[in-house]
Amino acid sequence: MADRQLEIDGLTKRYGERLALSDMTFDVRAGELFGFVGSNGAGKTTTMRIVLGVLAADDGQVRWDGAPVTLETRRHIGYMPEERGLYPKMKVGEQLVYLARLHGMPAAEARRSVATWTERLGVAARLDDEVQKLSLGNQQRVQLAAALVHDPAILVLDEPFSGLDPVAVDVMSQVLREKAAEGVPVVFSSHQLDLVERLCDRIGIVRDGRMVACGTVGELQAGSTVRLLVEAPAAAPGWADGLPGVSVIRQEDGRTELELADGADDQAVLRAALASGPVHEFARRRQSLTELFRHVVTTEEVAA
Repeated sequence: MADRQLEIDGLTKRYGERLALSDMTFDVRAGELFGFVGSNGAGKTTTMRIVLGVLAADDGQVRWDGAPVTLETRRHIGYMPEERGLYPKMKVGEQLVYLARLHGMPAAEARRSVATWTERLGVAARLDDEVQKLSLGNQQRVQLAAALVHDPAILVLDEPFSGLDPVAVDVMSQVLREKAAEGVPVVFSSHQLDLVERLCDRIGIVRDGRMVACGTVGELQAGSTVRLLVEAPAAAPGWADGLPGVSVIRQEDGRTELELADGADDQAVLRAALASGPVHEFARRRQSLTELFRHVVTTEEVAA
């Protein structure tokens, strides 16, 4: 039996002379939260639209459960576009029931689902309001309800956290975790890399229509340099200069951030810091996703 996963295999898309996607390949496994990150115009939305059938690829294939995605498959995808995809003058409740029925859900079941999701997402009191009368944050909540209301087998979300306050971000994060726990593959794009780092099982970094790095945060960090944070308030400026294999990244208010080359001796750094006075903090860390993203994109730009 094939794994119930979404596979994006070798997608290529051109707009005239511009290559929007070039051999875009990755998979989103059952029960996995997959973060899809990249700069504006990197190809994230184009990929998602091809998965949904809104755009046709020039080459490559999208598969679900080992078979090519069909119109019937797409009825079971919950999609949240980055731009507002709702009818602005239609009432929230009527619209969500209508969208659920478009996906094949019976009327009574659709109404129950709408009640459940609007309550969960904090917009149950707005069922009789037109979408255009809602705040941008509440429109985003309704947009997510539209992606969830038909009980999808796959979730594809383009910038779902955009415009949300911290409480709404927490609610949406919990919803996505729960859907993944039910075995639903969840792929979403976001520019909020700290949130992606906390939430996702795996992350794909996209540049110029290509997947340039993919893996868990730990796997992506494995090839990155080690950094040291040293808090030594009494240390004189430049105390770490000249240490073998050590580069000073920043130094201010008694805190110094250092980058260690392979084989550099962190204990030599500690001795140098102690020679300058008391050390209040000495910690190794790997690069954050934001730092990894900058490094990968910058490296690719230089290589290009």
